[in-house]
Amino acid sequence: MPEETKSFMKGAFILAAAALFIKVLSAVYRVPFQNIVGDTGFYIYQQVYPFYGIAYVLASTGFPVVISRVVAAKDHQNEKSVKSKLQAAFIVLLFVGLGLFSFFFFGGDFIARRMGDPFLGPVIRVIAFPFLLLPFLSVWRGVFQGNGNMLPTALSQVTEQVIRIGAILLLSFLLVKKGHSLYEVGRGAWAGAVAGSVAGTVLLAVFAGRNKKIYMGASSLSFHDLVAAGKWVLVHGTAICFSGLLLILFQLVDSLTVFSLLVHSGLESGDAKVLKGIFDRGQPLIQLGTTVAGSISLALVPAMTAAWSQGNRELLQHKTDSAVKLSAVAGAGAAIGLMNIIVPTNTMLFKNQDGSLELAFLAASIFLASMVITFSGIFQGMGAALIPAKYLFVGIACKYALNMGLVSQYGTLGAAVATNVGIGFIFFLLLKELKKRISVHAVLLRALPRLLIACTAMTAVLQAWLFLFHFAGLEGRFWSAVSALAGVAIGGLAYMAVLVYCNLFDREELKHVPLYMKIWGKAERRRRK
Repeated sequence: MPEETKSFMKGAFILAAAALFIKVLSAVYRVPFQNIVGDTGFYIYQQVYPFYGIAYVLASTGFPVVISRVVAAKDHQNEKSVKSKLQAAFIVLLFVGLGLFSFFFFGGDFIARRMGDPFLGPVIRVIAFPFLLLPFLSVWRGVFQGNGNMLPTALSQVTEQVIRIGAILLLSFLLVKKGHSLYEVGRGAWAGAVAGSVAGTVLLAVFAGRNKKIYMGASSLSFHDLVAAGKWVLVHGTAICFSGLLLILFQLVDSLTVFSLLVHSGLESGDAKVLKGIFDRGQPLIQLGTTVAGSISLALVPAMTAAWSQGNRELLQHKTDSAVKLSAVAGAGAAIGLMNIIVPTNTMLFKNQDGSLELAFLAASIFLASMVITFSGIFQGMGAALIPAKYLFVGIACKYALNMGLVSQYGTLGAAVATNVGIGFIFFLLLKELKKRISVHAVLLRALPRLLIACTAMTAVLQAWLFLFHFAGLEGRFWSAVSALAGVAIGGLAYMAVLVYCNLFDREELKHVPLYMKIWGKAERRRRK
């Protein structure tokens, strides 16, 4: 393997490992946080979270990737041209960051009233500050990535999230202990998030100060060049963020509509906050459930890009089939498994089983979201990142319309149904669009019947397992934890055993299944004896 390719693969692995660690950490910390602040406190935090999520995804995924492409092409253009484009990108992102900061800081009260809870205004103003760091995080990360140095980006992202989460948990615990209001706790928690963003920026600044390949400096720019660079960075940067923004934008629709609709339907404000907080328990579960699909997408894009640029249709088809199959298996298993054990899981993580029906419906979106994230990786690898972005907004419009019609009548259950329908709409649109470029129907038609059989078998096993606990009268948080955690192992084994028996995977794919080759090797040796 050429040295340049090895370096690229190493860099891609570093970024993928950092992204996976951050995704798991970002889902897990919400459990102790909810335990500290309760459902109402969790509602306050989650109402504002989508705004931070947008800022983080733009500064870690979208804009740096676009900027890295400019830097990576420096061998085909002079250094002055690269500096001009970077300067233009920085200026554009500076205006974007200032604009978004102003919108959230000065419009915090307006957004809070739009959400139906004016007390959220001060909390929203706190979350405006990370947008000021957008140009620095985006350009520095993009330059490092374009030069093939992924370590500063990975370390800054991990540092940002570790400090953010540590500060959120510590400040929340101290503020609750001292008797502050939950809105003050929420403001303190988001101040911790700002501290994380600052820490990530400072670390990048240190790396930038030591690196001579940072192409920044003042130079004259024409208005035309500035507009052209701005259009390129904004359009393509936002499009590349698709998989990261998918769940965040659906959460944003819920933040803008669910609480106000619950109140308008006749619920008391306090009760509506608790219901929204309970509904928000589903977000870390969905985030964990789609981790595998996100990892597949991260690994898929470079391989797909290489195959597409080489015109290697056979390799392109092979990569697509494997990614779609693995994503479908992981997404369906996580969705159906969680739906089966949602009651003990809910009790184990969040102290009680409130909202389990709504969370079970919400869990179904794991499968659809996993497929959509994988499809988006395929499109991005083929240089068509704008297609998933376009359909994302169609799905968001569908989600919003359904929320307006269903939440008032069915509460948070209606919001869960709207999420499934909205993501499902994106799934079918992307599937139809993908069919024009590459075949995915064959692998889906082969996989789906086998997945149905495996999911049915897993459901039977898990329901029998849960019945034993019910029959023995084993209740409470401890026994819920035992039944949920053991259920993951038992259900997962049953699920994979049926899929292997149904020959869904070929021998090459089975080599990557943990323990399979070891067990198969022993069985094969016994058979030969």
